[in-house]
Amino acid sequence: MSNVSPTAQRRGPRRPASPLARRLARERGIDLHKVQGSGPRGRIVKRDIALAAAEGVPGGAAEASAAVQAKPEAERRLVPSRPPVPTGLSDEQVRGIYEPGSYELVPHDTMRRVIADRLTLAKQTIPHFYLSIDCRLDALLKARTRLNAMTPEDGPRTFRLSVNDFIIKALAMALQQTPRANATWTEEGILLHRGSDIAVAVALPGGGLFTPVIRNAEMKSLSEISNEMRDLATRARSKRLAPHEYQGGTTAISNLGMYGIAQFDAVINPPQASILAVGKAEKRPIVKKDKLKIATMMSVTLSVDHRVIDGALGAELLAAFKSFIEDPVIMLV
Repeated sequence: MSNVSPTAQRRGPRRPASPLARRLARERGIDLHKVQGSGPRGRIVKRDIALAAAEGVPGGAAEASAAVQAKPEAERRLVPSRPPVPTGLSDEQVRGIYEPGSYELVPHDTMRRVIADRLTLAKQTIPHFYLSIDCRLDALLKARTRLNAMTPEDGPRTFRLSVNDFIIKALAMALQQTPRANATWTEEGILLHRGSDIAVAVALPGGGLFTPVIRNAEMKSLSEISNEMRDLATRARSKRLAPHEYQGGTTAISNLGMYGIAQFDAVINPPQASILAVGKAEKRPIVKKDKLKIATMMSVTLSVDHRVIDGALGAELLAAFKSFIEDPVIMLV
């Protein structure tokens, strides 16, 4: 006689899933037979359960509740009670709060839905923490002015460097100095990347963004990074990027300094394990050798996936970044 329960027989064979995924599914009342696995050979992993919970996958919560109710009273007392998960207001309830005619409903396009889904998943499944540091830019700005003023002997100048080009190069080289931070979390292990592939957020007219990727940025000159980034940004704004040009990346940069933002925290874009939020360059008073001076400073904040990068490692990465930014000559050798 078979030991398989009638419920299991109706649902089919046991779905491949990691032990953590099974525990989370059991705690959240999610039926694994209704979850699409993204792991090797369709295995269900933690991120699949988180996505299923966010999407409200049915079939499991009601059955789990019924099973608990069917147990004896003494056994039911051993089942920990969990507060109901708030679902928020429905679309109709939200629109009902506002006076008819006081708003315009703009339907979500595909890009906005993808951004919403990915960033919601990121905040639900990635344990973020944040590290900030101030960088002095005076040497960088002088070097940038000198490099941009250089005129080749034959033909016009073929590049014009921006501060962002230096930031891309500095972060790429900092990752090479702290290779354990150049990583991605997976259920099976941590991927340690050999190259520094830097994604850079580019805002689109009318809303939304692309994150084109500078591959192996640590091996490219500042002029190469500048020209490649200019081309990618131009095509991103006209939505002419190929998927391989904006997918992947081992970390990312989000620069809002041009909008006057001094400091902010960015949300990690999975599967990356970090993102650097860059604020504006501004004159600030600083103390150097017990004397008050005025310097051009820039604040940056690193958002970090704590599953991959611990506090000390994140601090090492930011310290390496600061050393390259404040002494840009070492990026040229």
